[in-house]
Amino acid sequence: MANQYGQYCPLALAVELLCERWTLLVISRVIDGCTQFNEIHRGVPRISPSLLSRRLSQLERAGLVKRGPAKKGLPRSCTLTPAGQELSPIIDALAVWGQRWSRDMNADDLDIAFLAWSMHRSIDSARMPAGRTVIEFQFRNAPPDGRCFWLVHSNGATDMCLKSPGFEVDLQVRADLRLFIEAWRGFRDLRQEIQSGHVQVLGPPALRKQFPSWLLLSGLAPHPRLRPGREQRLAAACSNA
Repeated sequence: MANQYGQYCPLALAVELLCERWTLLVISRVIDGCTQFNEIHRGVPRISPSLLSRRLSQLERAGLVKRGPAKKGLPRSCTLTPAGQELSPIIDALAVWGQRWSRDMNADDLDIAFLAWSMHRSIDSARMPAGRTVIEFQFRNAPPDGRCFWLVHSNGATDMCLKSPGFEVDLQVRADLRLFIEAWRGFRDLRQEIQSGHVQVLGPPALRKQFPSWLLLSGLAPHPRLRPGREQRLAAACSNA
């Protein structure tokens, strides 16, 4: 087979399965707690539905995930087997390595749908106002068909919307997409970018003041950037400010 190395080495056998395109990202979403097809797809927005279905079938055959039976009108659930659960610390370590040493982002990497998915999982509900709060994000230098998303927080839960949810907006955030992602990943200080006007927060003064405390940022943001380049220079300037 084209994707086989022809070696009994356990590493080679593992790589045959895990290093096929999208596979680790799909497993990562299940580790994150996504149990249904649409939830997984929202966390890996650039994979086609047909390819995602094939990857889940491959992982099921390999014994890494278990999918529940199909029931009329209900989506199939997807959970990790013990073998899949053992991948959690491995994937976490790879993500930390990527934060430290992977190449700098380029324009094609600035996926607004993935940013929305990541952010909706990293809202500090304890700091959010009572009732429903709607935050609209508008980004410059983003694809014309994907310059906005909305986060809707209500009753301790946050949902993401790539189309207007139809509710009145409480806060509007405007920024350059790359700059905001750099702040999200910890290479810039979000509060400083707001104070400088590079990130504009529009709305009632009380909510504008609270906004930075609502965002927990990427879980990888605390890990320092080590690869020399633009992002390391930004992170160094941020830490020295």
